[in-house]
Amino acid sequence: MITTTNPAELGFLPDRLERIPAYIKAKYLDSGKLPHAALLIGRGDEVAHLSVQGDARPGQQLKDDAIFRIASMTKPITSIIFMQLVEEGKVALSHSVASFLPEFKDIGVFVSGGGSVPFVTRPCARPMQMIDLLRHTSGLTYGFQERNPMDAAYRALKLDDFHGKRSLDELVAELAKIPLQFDPGTYWNYSVSTDVLGAVIQRIEGKSLDQIFQERLFGPVGMVDTSFFVPTEKADRIPDCFHFHPSETKVMFDNGDSSRWTKPGPFLSGGGGLCSTLSDYHRFCRMLLNGGALDGVQIVSPKTLELMTANHLPGGKDLTEISQSLFSEADNAGIGFGLGFAVNMTPHTTLVPGSAGEFYWGGMFSTAFFVDPVEDIIMIFMTQLMPSSIYPVRREIKTMLYAALAA
Repeated sequence: MITTTNPAELGFLPDRLERIPAYIKAKYLDSGKLPHAALLIGRGDEVAHLSVQGDARPGQQLKDDAIFRIASMTKPITSIIFMQLVEEGKVALSHSVASFLPEFKDIGVFVSGGGSVPFVTRPCARPMQMIDLLRHTSGLTYGFQERNPMDAAYRALKLDDFHGKRSLDELVAELAKIPLQFDPGTYWNYSVSTDVLGAVIQRIEGKSLDQIFQERLFGPVGMVDTSFFVPTEKADRIPDCFHFHPSETKVMFDNGDSSRWTKPGPFLSGGGGLCSTLSDYHRFCRMLLNGGALDGVQIVSPKTLELMTANHLPGGKDLTEISQSLFSEADNAGIGFGLGFAVNMTPHTTLVPGSAGEFYWGGMFSTAFFVDPVEDIIMIFMTQLMPSSIYPVRREIKTMLYAALAA
């Protein structure tokens, strides 16, 4: 049960906050565009607003303990775990990926070929480094982008399937056979980089990724409902998940009552495999807002978090200048990328209210979060519709949230 505090005591105008769920209901729920919507707005450690609307499944109202498929909101979690290993001296951002995953030792950059024609490659200008995995400058890609022969090769082999039949080690072996899209460190391209990062974590620790996550983060922070697979006793809390359809608005992608997320498999996707709740992800965000600590437990140091939330794109550029990705989060100017998070560098160029230094990410099922250290604000939005680029609901929520701040 999530407890809320009077928003006026936290510096919000209550009537303006209440505009947000009313807007979501009128525009997205009543029209059938979204199946349901859950929104949490926090300030400091308190919750100023909580709204949960729509049906999780037909005739079953969504509740605040619903377990959502968070997809790429897994990436910041994997990145935090990796940075713990950096703090412990087990790995460095400058280390080559091949030093832990030797499968990548001879990977080259695409020159020509693809499909029925063998790939022709050239040597990389420099090796892929750990920092490239964290900031998506590795040269790896995602098959869903459908832009080049490497994307096509990923699709043919289903290399970015959250529930693929390969282990992480088997995924790495397959990825190493496909050329990089560009020299590591030269461009930004949204990719399976964080899945590869998960493989690095496994190699270093000698344990499975789910065990590492539980020991290093979920247990210490109290994230009791976050996991790669939902156990049977919690399966009734999984809402239906939909795929956008241009004429039917949405079609079923994954039934809550028979979800594939209840069926454990070999692939533990550090880039997109987790399920979580509003409450759990709020605890994760509170840890981030509090300099890497929560309830007396230090997960990463404040300086590590400061490093992670700086812009690490080459030349200090933003995503519109350096991105080769079709991913929707690259649309806005003024947004850089750190070590696992997008970073707001210049709010005025994004054309959306915000603060310099806020960091965020989202997931393909239209989930999203952001943390604003300047205003001490956390926002978490959960629904289940893919892809995330169909509706501007996340931008609209953010705009209305900042409009609710008192002077």
